[in-house]
Amino acid sequence: MFNRELLKGSTSLIVLQLLAERDMYGYELVKELEKRSDQHLQVKEGTLYPALHKLEKQEYIECYWQEQAKGPARKYYRIIEEGIQMLKEKTSEWEQFVQVINKVMRGTEHDPS
Repeated sequence: MFNRELLKGSTSLIVLQLLAERDMYGYELVKELEKRSDQHLQVKEGTLYPALHKLEKQEYIECYWQEQAKGPARKYYRIIEEGIQMLKEKTSEWEQFVQVINKVMRGTEHDPS
């Protein structure tokens, strides 16, 4: 598991990416993230739900209730067009950030100049 500070600024990007693939409810988002990261990334409720509320308030996602065959209705989240645009922008920003950090971490050992 990574330092929580590394994940902190990436929560919105991760949530938008998962919701771009399919609608999910909160616990499903947590489990999908854990599965895809081989348990390295774990988001607590205290981080996930404020992030979901913030994305909803910014009108990048919306929620709806869905009845279940067994048990109470679940609150699902889905990305909307503005969220898809934000996901594209954040993904581009993230890729540039990773390139810069990788360059810094490698130092000058690969730099022929």
